[in-house]
Amino acid sequence: MVAGGFGAGKTTLVSAVSEVRPLLTEAVLTQRSEGIDVLAGVESKTTTTVAMDFGRITLTTPAPAPDIVLMLFGTPGQDRFSSIWDDLSAGAAGAVVLADTRRLEDAFDAVAYFEQQQLPFLVAVNLFDHAPRYLLDEIRHALRLDDQTPVVTCDARDRHSVRDTLTALVHHALTRLPATPRTPLGARP
Repeated sequence: MVAGGFGAGKTTLVSAVSEVRPLLTEAVLTQRSEGIDVLAGVESKTTTTVAMDFGRITLTTPAPAPDIVLMLFGTPGQDRFSSIWDDLSAGAAGAVVLADTRRLEDAFDAVAYFEQQQLPFLVAVNLFDHAPRYLLDEIRHALRLDDQTPVVTCDARDRHSVRDTLTALVHHALTRLPATPRTPLGARP
């Protein structure tokens, strides 16, 4: 999952990295959303995700391990669309909380959601042009994250930066998986 506040760059992230044409559910912001969608810090935003964004990326792994195919589901950022989060998180292996330092408080809901779901997640600070820059430890402290939750920087417009963020998420999620005994091939469980 790719989650975060309104205007944090989730659609841009999915679009930048998807190896298939992404499915986007963007709708034009209308006068009806005035007073509901706060545009402070993202005044130039003209569209919003109303259901989800979908993309796919294959992360190449060293042989003999198989490649990892990630299905990316970007969430809507406004509270009124939050009911879809439960459906999108069912079966998810992990999540990226995309944070915008111009509106860092918008990341709190996503952080709280994934903590409650006990789903591995990391916080990716989107490197918007002209946005305030902070040390990653300052971001960790501001979002009240534990030391085990990774905090990274990411330029959601840059395919390589997004790929590196998703690779970090996969590594984090793999460290959080419970160890399960494996049945030898051909043996009956």
